[in-house]
Amino acid sequence: MKRMYLSLFLCLISVVFVSAQKAEKKMLSGTYTKEILEQSLCMPQTFSSVPRAGTPFWKDSVPDHMRKSYIQLGETYLHKPWEVLPASVFSEFKRIGNRVNYEQISFARRRQFVALVMAEIMEGNGRFMPDIINGAWALCEETWWGIPAHYGTKLPLTEDQNVDLFNAESAGMMAWANYMLKTQFDFFSPLISQRINKEIDRRFLTPCLEVNFGWKTNTSNWNPWICSNWTTCVLLCEQDRTRQLKAIEMILKSLDCYIDAAPEDGGCDEGPSYWTRAAGSLSENLILLKQATGGVIDLSQQKKVQALGSFLYKTYIGNGFAVNFADASVHASSEVNVVFPFATYIGDEVMQQYATLVAQKSGFMEDPATLFNEAGNYPSLGHELRLLGQLKSVQQTTPNEPLISDSWLPDLQVMTSRSVKGSTDGFYLAAKGGHNAESHNHNDVGSYVVYYNAQPLLIDVGVGTYTSQTFGKERYDIWAMQSGYHNLPKINGVDQKDGRQYKANDLAYTAKGNKVTFSLDIAAAYPQEAAVESWKRTFVFTKNKQITITENYRLKAYKAPTEIVLMTCCKPTLTDKGIVLKTTEGDRMLLFDQSLTPFIEYKEITDARLLTSWKPDMWRIRLKIQSTALKGKVSYTIQ
Repeated sequence: MKRMYLSLFLCLISVVFVSAQKAEKKMLSGTYTKEILEQSLCMPQTFSSVPRAGTPFWKDSVPDHMRKSYIQLGETYLHKPWEVLPASVFSEFKRIGNRVNYEQISFARRRQFVALVMAEIMEGNGRFMPDIINGAWALCEETWWGIPAHYGTKLPLTEDQNVDLFNAESAGMMAWANYMLKTQFDFFSPLISQRINKEIDRRFLTPCLEVNFGWKTNTSNWNPWICSNWTTCVLLCEQDRTRQLKAIEMILKSLDCYIDAAPEDGGCDEGPSYWTRAAGSLSENLILLKQATGGVIDLSQQKKVQALGSFLYKTYIGNGFAVNFADASVHASSEVNVVFPFATYIGDEVMQQYATLVAQKSGFMEDPATLFNEAGNYPSLGHELRLLGQLKSVQQTTPNEPLISDSWLPDLQVMTSRSVKGSTDGFYLAAKGGHNAESHNHNDVGSYVVYYNAQPLLIDVGVGTYTSQTFGKERYDIWAMQSGYHNLPKINGVDQKDGRQYKANDLAYTAKGNKVTFSLDIAAAYPQEAAVESWKRTFVFTKNKQITITENYRLKAYKAPTEIVLMTCCKPTLTDKGIVLKTTEGDRMLLFDQSLTPFIEYKEITDARLLTSWKPDMWRIRLKIQSTALKGKVSYTIQ
């Protein structure tokens, strides 16, 4: 039952990339056979990715002020007790749908542990070891390393072989700690290192070999994310050559499922903020495999892998904002320790410069521990150690913001365009087609966002705090998931429907000179009740001037008023000319046909997660189509 629950959960978040015209390529398992692995893969217990703690590297290569930053973070946890993980809190997800309370405690324990480990690596005199040993022991005593949202019953069982994302993340974290500090652990007692290895094997390595988990063939971020920890644990912990080779063979096959399903344009429908754990996790696997085989396994020059990397900056708006369709965050990735190693692996200078810019703006070069402590759900030891191993390259790279002019991802069906290449001045437009069964899907086929001078104007609200409802059967009862709260029409009073069949058709994109045009028919994204035969939405972006959206529609019947919905975080004011959107960069005017009647609704934001992206004040603009005719055309312009 537990694995059945996990499989159902994976199905809810899995992504199916449209790739009918492409045959599977099996870049890894189809190329690197068992015989090649036997000849090239390092023997067990010989893998070395970065120097261990206690070696001169860390004092010679990491500037004193950066080492001091990690040490000071570790000092905040000295002699601090390890908070317990109550069974009653674990059960809250099943009882009341709350997943956050348990996660906060679990993630805080791991944040405490990695901070102490990093401090010891940087200082190297054993001051943090008693707390690290206590932490390692406490983590080994946990019943299960995952989270309740990924478990089938109220409480986990010690003997259960369930492997979820955070079981994998915990295993990877413990593997890196044991690798870096084995000498220090052994000085206290060899039993510490032995216990860690035993728990990693029992909870993670053996189940991965023996159980046919759904994520092994899944095409969502679960696949490369878990595999990145699996690869790590196999290389750092596995002692048996036969099991080591078998595991790597299985990992190559799993990663091929993800790579083969990924679109040629490198698009990630989970969005830029999930990229770190999707394409970013893939890169971690590839980097480790290249190191472990002496460069034999190397996909760095594959166009698809390079495209998976460049997606990150093709959807970068500017000023720290990123295109945030689906559940993605509006904030661009700040995980330099994923972006820079990936960029280096594929040799993408634009991506390297972007990572260096993020490092500069985030204060990484002055106070790296602050950024490290805020990364993800809790910091990744492997990511940070890998980046510090490349610190010299980071220091030698010129930072630059990746403000590309235009991009069109035909597989993902997302376009982006800005007024001025290399500048945040003027308008930025991003629009999407796609379908309503994408990973972390919102019903948003045909939606778009508009920024001005890299400040939000018309927005995608995003996703609130995760609960049991977020990935359950009532997902689309959540207002932020509904098309009625995206920049889309509400046809005959009806919203879009979730499902693979609800999609965009007849897409066309052109970029010529100072004008970009994108059109698509979104009628198929609506259920039969909408009684819509065709709805062609056309964006015409005249750079440095305006964005015009035209809605050319044909209805099968008139049932109720149709309206165009627009979401904004800028206070709208209705005037005789149109709607003024007040921004910090000056007022923008929304002009619309006289056949449209405007209504403005205020919506207060109270969700904690949404408040990390937006202020409490948000507005929904409704442009009601007055005509009852079955055929018509309306337009509106932002200028």
